[in-house]
Amino acid sequence: PSSSQPSPQKKKKQTAVSLLDKFEATTGRVYLTGIQALLRVALDQRRLDAARGLKTAGLFSGYRGSPLGGVDQELLRHAGFLRDRDVHFEPGVNEELGATMVWGTQKVGLHDIAGTAYDGVFGVWYGKAPGVDRAGDTLKQANASGTARYGGALALCGDDACAKSSVLPSQSEYALMHFEMPFFNPADLQDVLDYGLHGLALSRYSGNWTGIVCVADIMDASGQVDVDLGRFSRTTDDDDFSGDAAATPTESPGGLFV
Repeated sequence: PSSSQPSPQKKKKQTAVSLLDKFEATTGRVYLTGIQALLRVALDQRRLDAARGLKTAGLFSGYRGSPLGGVDQELLRHAGFLRDRDVHFEPGVNEELGATMVWGTQKVGLHDIAGTAYDGVFGVWYGKAPGVDRAGDTLKQANASGTARYGGALALCGDDACAKSSVLPSQSEYALMHFEMPFFNPADLQDVLDYGLHGLALSRYSGNWTGIVCVADIMDASGQVDVDLGRFSRTTDDDDFSGDAAATPTESPGGLFV
């Protein structure tokens, strides 16, 4: 054949795609919704813990309400998949009972409960803004009670600032400040995943719960997010924080526990 003829092009190798990639893939980008990103936070936290040689588990509990009305549906849809990965779902009869269950996850690490097979259990509570009000006493007491070193707790607060599906407009930041609970306010889907993981890290280090403000524009959205766990670079509670007492805000290398 003449050298002027073009060489045959190599076929690109097709990558297998699964609907579970949104939860299982650990490199590249995946397509998911805001609600699914919240579930992925728990799965990625277990992966990060396992990489550190820790055996941890997670618990979701709360009470549904827009913009978090689909959380329980997504958890039930993937209940078996999550359970096999030590992430469990126990719906609350109401918001405060759900918060009480999540509060209980921290007792495993705080009080050295005998017989546990885990280094720690992290908890995720969810509820609509009126539920934040209703569960206020429980959330305040749980936050004051502290978190375990390898546990941590998130409070997913569903806000409806425009009263689209609520009697009154809502903004949970003021309640969270009253609870003395630090919080994040995600601006997009990537933030939901990243702030969830950073929120658990903050919760473990500070000894407080961490609030995540959730709005419909983000929870109802869908798109691509980067799921490569190698993108995280943060100081952990195992690092040495020793130094000048006047310049170092912690009394222990285990965390602040404010």
